[in-house]
Amino acid sequence: MTIISQSADRLLPKAASLLCDLIELPTVSGSEEPAIERLSQEFEGGICKTEIHDIEESIKSDPDYAGLDLGLEYDGRHNLYVRAGSGEVNRRLILQTHVDVVPAGDWPDAFRPRVQGDAVFGRGACDCKGQAATLWLALAALEDAGIELRGRVCAQFVIEEEIGGNGALATILDGERADAAVILEPTGMNVHPACRGACWFRINIHGRSVHMGRKYEGVNAIEKAMSVIADLQAFETRLVEESLNQPLFERYDRPVQVNVGTIRAGDWPSMVPGECEIEGGVGFLPNKPMRVIQDELRQILAESEDPWIREHSRIDFPKLRNDAYAGDPNHPAVQCLASACLANGLPGDVFGWNVSCDARLYALRGGMPAIVFGPGDVKDAHSNHEQINLSDIAKAATVLAEFIVAWCG
Repeated sequence: MTIISQSADRLLPKAASLLCDLIELPTVSGSEEPAIERLSQEFEGGICKTEIHDIEESIKSDPDYAGLDLGLEYDGRHNLYVRAGSGEVNRRLILQTHVDVVPAGDWPDAFRPRVQGDAVFGRGACDCKGQAATLWLALAALEDAGIELRGRVCAQFVIEEEIGGNGALATILDGERADAAVILEPTGMNVHPACRGACWFRINIHGRSVHMGRKYEGVNAIEKAMSVIADLQAFETRLVEESLNQPLFERYDRPVQVNVGTIRAGDWPSMVPGECEIEGGVGFLPNKPMRVIQDELRQILAESEDPWIREHSRIDFPKLRNDAYAGDPNHPAVQCLASACLANGLPGDVFGWNVSCDARLYALRGGMPAIVFGPGDVKDAHSNHEQINLSDIAKAATVLAEFIVAWCG
């Protein structure tokens, strides 16, 4: 057991308390400020320097801004930066995770943390408040062990990841850069230098509303939507075939997805519906840029066999728009993190993650090697059994702290 792992184990109860405090805060997008304040308080009094950063309203004009139709404002909302290291060595590192969570849905106890043995349950337990606790524990363990960093570390706790990454975008617009960036997400402590993309779409289909008694004089928008959904399913089949065995994603049988998430239509059982709105998302790999995915979705409507659909439907992309990216699996930072995993009894597997997250902004907009890593299993995220193991938080914090030392000196 190393001095760092001893410190991480000793400080784990405090990390668990921090995690429970964070889970109690219902920080859906737009309501993250209490978590930013709680984390800032936790870092005060140590060797790290905390900075509360404003987010400018001008971010809404950026082409990578997501969720413009949500009408979110930024007065009184912030990102948190926590800085460490002397800068004696010119090696910089960004560590990042997000504090916003998805809504509780049908989970009445989502924001009441429950500790059961080694596991902590609650909304955000693994995605991503458990990651915030891990990041705090890694830095606190270094301080507790008396280790002074010679490079520079900036830990970033950001808002609005779940709706498309606007908090991360703000850090890029702030000019924050490093020689590598590690984004904490629930990867099962695998090392991911590549991520699939995700693009949400909205399709509106216009029919002709009439009384049910005159059904055949109208056009049922729901029935037209059924045809569009069948075309989307066929598109998914093609997309899967085109995406098999892509570099870093070879282990996935179905690495990409087309999902219909919501349908809104109709006002009355005896009325032919005149409008139908479909919202969904496409997961895709770096072999297809997002602009190509969007063009192919447009073609589904433009080339429909049904002339009514061709003339009375439209598609737009007003919400989440995350491109895919693939980094170099042999980059020194990737190998350094994988080595820290191996030194702590983990497989140290390096491959692409078939999930989308903030990492692509650091890679594509920031021009930095971006790696995704963290404790927890993504299958638990966004569920009504969301959880994370405290022992995994301690292990991941130890790996992260040892990686920081190896990378920054």
